[in-house]
Amino acid sequence: MSDEILINVTPPETRVALVENGVVQEVLIERARRRGLVGNIYKGKICRVLPGMQAVFVDIGLERAAFLHISDLSAAEREKAGTDKIEAIFKEGQEIAVQVVKDPIGTKGARLSTEISVPSVYEVYMPFAKTSGVSQRIECEAERIRLRACVEAFQREHGTGGFIARTSAEGVDEAMLRADMLFLLKLWNSIAQRIKTARVKMLLHEDLPLSMRVLRDLRRTRVDKIRVDSRETHARLTKFAREFVPEIAPMIEHYAGERPLFDLYGVEEEIQKALERRVTLKSGGYLIFDQTEAMTTVDVNTGAFVGGRNLEETIFKTNLEAAQAIARQLRLRNLGGIIIIDFIDMRDEEHKTQVLQALARHLERDPAKNTISEVSPLGLVEMTRKRTRESLEQVLCEPCPACGGRGVLKTAETTCLDIFREIIREVRQYQVQELLVLASNEVVERLLDEEADTLSELESFIGVPIKFRAESQYNQEQYDVVIL
Repeated sequence: MSDEILINVTPPETRVALVENGVVQEVLIERARRRGLVGNIYKGKICRVLPGMQAVFVDIGLERAAFLHISDLSAAEREKAGTDKIEAIFKEGQEIAVQVVKDPIGTKGARLSTEISVPSVYEVYMPFAKTSGVSQRIECEAERIRLRACVEAFQREHGTGGFIARTSAEGVDEAMLRADMLFLLKLWNSIAQRIKTARVKMLLHEDLPLSMRVLRDLRRTRVDKIRVDSRETHARLTKFAREFVPEIAPMIEHYAGERPLFDLYGVEEEIQKALERRVTLKSGGYLIFDQTEAMTTVDVNTGAFVGGRNLEETIFKTNLEAAQAIARQLRLRNLGGIIIIDFIDMRDEEHKTQVLQALARHLERDPAKNTISEVSPLGLVEMTRKRTRESLEQVLCEPCPACGGRGVLKTAETTCLDIFREIIREVRQYQVQELLVLASNEVVERLLDEEADTLSELESFIGVPIKFRAESQYNQEQYDVVIL
């Protein structure tokens, strides 16, 4: 398998696409005016303690206060306090150093942790941890033993906190690993100094911009090429790579073609498709994605796929194809939290097992942590996927001003009946000589056509003439009843 990373840079926005074997699998977007906060370290002030939730709200200078739960406190901090009661550890007005682990999403503020971690290319430094470890993605036991011995030796030698050897550390010689740890140690010492002297609500450390973060965090075993369409960014990334990850510097190339880079690989089209509810499968079946604040539901349908030998085989093939498409769409759309998948009902237990195995296999390349449950008695598959940033839809879209995000509007007939009730309400409350109804073109046309008889009866009943005016700016639900 071969992977390519495409980096599209414009002054207001940086976009990164991961393409695997010619297929777009992931899109990351960062805007200059609204950069992500994950990884940033702040000096905050506790503004509210909630014993009932075992959490505190922390003011770090954002629009909404950020949230810190007792489970996100460092083990060293809980051990020092000698208690697991949040109200015994923190008081209102107390200053605290925190790191953002989850961006503000929807109406929720940022999620914080005091278990601060500072990542580099090969390791992650956790200054308050006592033990070190190795990424679970490294499977070779001999390599795990070598890496653990290296980081633990450095930890004992310098009397530091813990280090986690990242997946990218596999096969890297000890000298480079030690140089990386030394860099992290110097970086943390400068942050620790700023923690002592900085004012409250001040940003102490900001994570790298998206283009550099991709180079730092990518799994280099599969990546063949990194193409950048900005000459300035290409020079900056090349310099960064030569200094920190010299083995990937040759992979970075500047794209100077006339055709936009994302158009060349069909990324723009994939982004547009990822914003739609419906995803068509090659067989003729389709998926429906519905995203809410609490969870995402995925409905699998056979659609136009009629299959071959029998119904059970048709359902099985559709579900297998759906499992692959769902795994890709979760990454592409950056969907997280609780995800409920309604596969088409299967009677054969072996088919259920194979579909679950296919879903797990296709999710193996997803960098986000995920867990999958068994098929429930109702035929649903429940899974979770960790998400630290907003979904693609939340980054690119906003709720529809007409429907308020519901996805539906009242029919013209329903609005007409609402208007009739409002007219009766106004006439009973006030002395009315004449009424003017402002509504959308569709509603006014229906009032004067299909509802003409009902309207005539209403005028006779209330004894007040009613005029109408179509407003092109009104949607089908909007109307006003004006007393003249």
